[in-house]
Amino acid sequence: MKKYNIQNYVRYKHDVAASIKRLPQVPYHELTRDQLIVKFLPLVEKLARKFSTAQQASGVMTINDLLQEGNYGLTVGVDRINWDTILESDNQDKTIKSFLSKRIKGAIRRGIDSNRGSMRIPEHKLNEIRKDLGEDKRMVQMFFNSVFTSLDAGTQEQQTMAYNIPEIKDYNKELLAAYIKSLMLQYLNPREFQVLRLSYGLDCDKMSAKEIADVLGIKGTSSYVRISQLKKQAIDKLIENVSHSQVVDYL
Repeated sequence: MKKYNIQNYVRYKHDVAASIKRLPQVPYHELTRDQLIVKFLPLVEKLARKFSTAQQASGVMTINDLLQEGNYGLTVGVDRINWDTILESDNQDKTIKSFLSKRIKGAIRRGIDSNRGSMRIPEHKLNEIRKDLGEDKRMVQMFFNSVFTSLDAGTQEQQTMAYNIPEIKDYNKELLAAYIKSLMLQYLNPREFQVLRLSYGLDCDKMSAKEIADVLGIKGTSSYVRISQLKKQAIDKLIENVSHSQVVDYL
């Protein structure tokens, strides 16, 4: 994990503890919005500390950064509480903590994904990848499919119900494109490399299949079909040869 200012973290913990002591001892629904946020700041810290020791956050965000993202998620969650659902629950404490935890973890994950310098991958795909830890090859397949679909589709807004938090952050397209090119150089032949590079505009303007065929000197009325075949062949070869460990930092 990145180094962080210990004094600031200790001061934050003391401030939170002091604020919680001043809260009235009343049911959740009788607390004000600000009081509810203060009440669940320890939940944010608990979740943030779990992320701070995880590989996906290592070297990316400090505990202070994770707390900031988590507190944003908490604020959004508090504003979205359905009190009818909470009050009807047999275990109100568990229900409200479960609801807020999803928003807090969602906000922290987005912060990590954003600060990794990777490009935009649809959030539902990120969640599918994270849940599928036992199938490494399928994760690699989902990674490449999501990346190339995103490059083709542009910046389509996609969110999941579980992490339905506004303001999805943009990812750094150039950094991930450079990494993908390095993988392509390792595993693809020159023609396959050029087809993917030009098709998705990894470091240039995108070209149509017909234009790529002209560049590569592929002749004939069905040259564009050959380019499509080469593109699929190249992506399949990446999925087959790239290991999970080579893309896990972007998941």
